[in-house]
Amino acid sequence: QVQLVESGGGLVQAGGSLRLSCAASGRTFNNYAIGWFRQAPGKEREFVARISWSSSSTRYADSVKGRFTIPRDNAKNTVYLQMNSLKPEDTAVYCCAAAVVDVNSPSPKLYDYWGQGTQVTVSS
Repeated sequence: QVQLVESGGGLVQAGGSLRLSCAASGRTFNNYAIGWFRQAPGKEREFVARISWSSSSTRYADSVKGRFTIPRDNAKNTVYLQMNSLKPEDTAVYCCAAAVVDVNSPSPKLYDYWGQGTQVTVSS
């Protein structure tokens, strides 16, 4: 089992950057694929990005391609979401999740463990 804690959210102006962190407990962190999802008020949860356990594979939502990256540091049990060129429509609660089965899919159903989330607000 793994527990996830997000941090790094906050208020930023449009065009700015933020780096979110997803810190995991447990000794088998590097066996999990990690995904980032977000949910804005009144909207469904949306896939943002994911990275395989070995960092050999990444996937991004079309809405964030070229602006967000998802590096991971298994030595630190941490996955990051580097967000650049932020837009007001990126405003949401961002959650990370861990998947035991490393399938390159945006479906939240494939993820087994979830963090509580961190708020990101982008002002115009």
